[in-house]
Amino acid sequence: MMTPEEEYAFYAEPKNQEPQGPARKRRPTRLSAPVPVRFPPELLDQIRRAADADDRSLSSWIRLAVEHELRRSA
Repeated sequence: MMTPEEEYAFYAEPKNQEPQGPARKRRPTRLSAPVPVRFPPELLDQIRRAADADDRSLSSWIRLAVEHELRRSA
């Protein structure tokens, strides 16, 4: 797996910007209305750092963590 910096350097080269294989249609993910959730500042800082380390948005990281916990407890 490449770091974000390595990915940037790789795709900065024009030869690595050509699409590979046939085009794919992606099904849009349907999300519900936003759900307000509050975290203590220290926990929110930890979550932000973890999301940054995974190169994900904060919302995406939280969704993934919730999905993981639901699968674990099922």
